[in-house]
Amino acid sequence: MSDTSFHEMLNKARQGDVAARDLLFRQYRHYLEILARGQIERRLQAKVDASDIVQQTLMDAHRDFDRFGGQSEGEWRAWLKQMLRHNAGDEFRRYGGAGRQVQREISFQQPTSTESQPGWEPSAGVGTPSQFVARQEEDLLVADAIAQLSDDHREVILLRNVQKLPFEEVARQMGRSRPAVQMLWTRALSRLKEILSKESPWQSRRGSG
Repeated sequence: MSDTSFHEMLNKARQGDVAARDLLFRQYRHYLEILARGQIERRLQAKVDASDIVQQTLMDAHRDFDRFGGQSEGEWRAWLKQMLRHNAGDEFRRYGGAGRQVQREISFQQPTSTESQPGWEPSAGVGTPSQFVARQEEDLLVADAIAQLSDDHREVILLRNVQKLPFEEVARQMGRSRPAVQMLWTRALSRLKEILSKESPWQSRRGSG
């Protein structure tokens, strides 16, 4: 979404347009889900639910909407991330975590290491899909595209690319062999590339919910 489109929607929401306000929040749900999921440490995964952190963040943002003084999408995103960071820290402290901060954007970097290291990317026969994803300037579009994947495809990308776990750990969590997980990951990236190729940022986000 351009800053102009965002500004128009923000103004409508501030003027009491309920539909505009709901859409403004809905468009960022998947983005916040990815951020929250990426910050949950392995030892806390069984206790901390990323969706709970996101739900609390959206509730807080709805409650404090009138306090948002920004005008740009970047300011809006930073405001939501700050709330998410605070809520994630509360959850981590509740379960004895270190209160790790939400700092990074969604990142799908092209692996350059060897097969024995966590960053190795097996050949997919479809080019390098993670390179395609890395070139996307619109991380909200990527988050919405991930939400459209099948459960297994979404999970393997979240574990591998968002939580940045080595394949051995991804395989353990998914109850599969490492080769099976690597093949699943390759297919998931290929499907993600296909979705991103077909949809414009506005079309993708407007249809998400």
